[in-house]
Amino acid sequence: MILSGLFFLSDFDWCCGRTSYISLCICFRFYNSLPPISKAFGTICVATTAAFHLGLFNPYYTALLYEPIFKQFQVWRLVTNFFFLGKFSVNFGIRLLMIARYGVQLEKGPFDRRTADFLWMMIFGAFSLLALAAIPMLWTPFLGVSLVFMLLYVWSREFPNAQVNIYGLVALKAFYLPWAMLALDVIFGSPLLPDLLGILAGHLYYFLTVLHPLAGGKDMLRTPRWVHKLVARLRLGQPAQVRSQPERPTGTTFSGRSYRLNG
Repeated sequence: MILSGLFFLSDFDWCCGRTSYISLCICFRFYNSLPPISKAFGTICVATTAAFHLGLFNPYYTALLYEPIFKQFQVWRLVTNFFFLGKFSVNFGIRLLMIARYGVQLEKGPFDRRTADFLWMMIFGAFSLLALAAIPMLWTPFLGVSLVFMLLYVWSREFPNAQVNIYGLVALKAFYLPWAMLALDVIFGSPLLPDLLGILAGHLYYFLTVLHPLAGGKDMLRTPRWVHKLVARLRLGQPAQVRSQPERPTGTTFSGRSYRLNG
C-alpha cells in the first residue's frame, strides 16, 4: 500500500514536471515568434519594472525632467522615460497585453517585412511625444503608456472594422477602441493625459502617412535611409518584399489601408 502510494506520488511529480516543461516550451516558442521591435519594447518594459521592484534603480533618474536634461546633460532621460509603465499591477498587465496584441498585429500585418518602417513609426511617435510633453500643461514624467496608446491608435486605423470584445462585456469596432480604453481609464481613475498624448501622436502619424497622401499631398514621413541601414546591420526582421499597392476607393478614408511602401 505504501509502495503504491510512493509510485503514485512519483507519477504525479513526473506529470507536474512534464506539464511545467511543456508550458515553459510553449511560452518560449511564443516569445521567439514575436516580431523584433514589439518584442524588444515589451521586454525592456518588463525588465525595467522588475528592476524597480528589486530596488535596482530609482525611477526618478529615468523620468522626463527637462531641467536635468539641459542643465546637467542627463540626455538619457529622453529615452529611458519610454520604458517605465509603472509598477506591476493590473494596469501594467493591460499595457503589456496591448503591446503583445496590437503592436504585434501591426508588425506582422501592415508592417510585415517592413521592420524599418515600423521602427521609424516608433521613433517618430517618441519624438512627437517629447515635443508635446515640452508644453508645460501636457508634461508627464513617463511617456511609455503614451507610446503604447499610439500603437493602439494606429492599429485601430489599420483595422477599423475588426470586432473587439472588452472584458467580455462590450463588443465594438476597433475604430472606437482607443476611446473605449480612455473611458475605462476614467472609470478606474487612471490619469488621462498619457492616453490623450498617445492618441494625438498616433493621429499625427496616421494623418501624415495616410490621410494627407490620400488627399493628394506628399508623404512627408518616408523612412530615412539610416533606419533601413540600422535594421539591416542588426538583422532585425525579414528582408522587405516589394508589394504592389492596390487602389483605394474614394470616400473611405477610415476603412484601413493595404500595405504601403516607404522605400
